[in-house]
Amino acid sequence: MKSLIGGVALAGAAVFALSGGAASAERAVPIPAAQHDVPNAGKPQVAVLAGGCFWGMEAVFEHVKGVKSVTAGYAGGSADTATYDQVSSETTRHAEAIRVVYDPAKVSYATLLRVYFSVAHDPTTLNAQYPDSGTSYRSAIFPQNPAQRAVAAAYIAQLSQAHAFKAPIVTKLETGGFYPAEAYHQHFFDRNPNHPYIAHWDKPKVAAFRAGFPSLST
Repeated sequence: MKSLIGGVALAGAAVFALSGGAASAERAVPIPAAQHDVPNAGKPQVAVLAGGCFWGMEAVFEHVKGVKSVTAGYAGGSADTATYDQVSSETTRHAEAIRVVYDPAKVSYATLLRVYFSVAHDPTTLNAQYPDSGTSYRSAIFPQNPAQRAVAAAYIAQLSQAHAFKAPIVTKLETGGFYPAEAYHQHFFDRNPNHPYIAHWDKPKVAAFRAGFPSLST
């Protein structure tokens, strides 16, 4: 989001063109469902995912049925460097990330991962997503328990073996705490629908989710 955070608009039409083959204009990548899933714990669970600017990631998952809340934030670094200015310096080890609280009786962890890989971001670009580059925009999953780690690792292997994307998946499984971002970053999509970055990159992403996963869309 650095290219637009100061109000500088990107040139060109508002199209969702991804390198590597994730979703293009209002179209999700058709990938298979995961062969394994986390057992239903019977109570709300948490998933932490990173994949570029957290505005768009948050917007997609806020429209998933069974998701109770989504928080934009930072993961992978320490608490004392979890601020936008510091994370933007690309020296903190943090990634822009989201914390998803979901009801496993309504949506599974494996399903969330399918949305994550298919439409929420491009898992084939290293340390970059669309107009943004740097390690804070990397593709990373932060499993919250061993079961999530096993399911995520198995799904990456499954998608890789199936050659689901035109380029290799670069998503890493990482450890680290999650720290909420500043208040002005929360629910940015809903509060700033006409922001140039939202219009150019994130509205097409949400449209792609709705078109590709109609039964999951709120």
